[in-house]
Amino acid sequence: MTCIVGLVDGAHVWMGGDSAGVAGLDISLRADAKVFHNGPYLIGFTSSFRMGQLLRFRLRPPVRRPDQDLFQFMVCEFVESVRVCLKEGGFAHRSNDVETGGFFLVGTEGRLFSIQDDYQVSEFRRGFHAIGCGSAYALGSLYANRELPAEQRVRRALETAEHFSGGVRAPFLIEHTPAVDAGIIRAA
Repeated sequence: MTCIVGLVDGAHVWMGGDSAGVAGLDISLRADAKVFHNGPYLIGFTSSFRMGQLLRFRLRPPVRRPDQDLFQFMVCEFVESVRVCLKEGGFAHRSNDVETGGFFLVGTEGRLFSIQDDYQVSEFRRGFHAIGCGSAYALGSLYANRELPAEQRVRRALETAEHFSGGVRAPFLIEHTPAVDAGIIRAA
């Protein structure tokens, strides 16, 4: 289920998500958003609505020190707070002594991060990423529509994923982070 799209553009990180809830061959349109703000973070999730609810309503992310590298902060402090949140909320899974969570994107400070189910943090040089069952279609659309404005590019990627994937459905919700200083922005 799902397509979550993230795009770094100028002073903002744009993120969009669909509304599909999928269980086997059944699909429903959910009212609870897969893309939301939690403090200075824009988060979009796949994997489980329970995980998304915990990230939205229970996660209390730590504050980054101004002198701390953002990537290091995401890998160490941010992910650790997510891990504890998911574990205490009953979502984290343990098998063969390995703990796993789920997949989600995080936009903050003009940068886009992808958190994997093993809690690794990825940041892509291309300035955009997508997760969920429609991600391959969305990535192709994001690449092919580089000339479009950011919001249109995200919407087109979600529409493309919906056209080709049975697990992606409108309505789409598109959000963006507040503007940041041009000095710390990565180009898309």
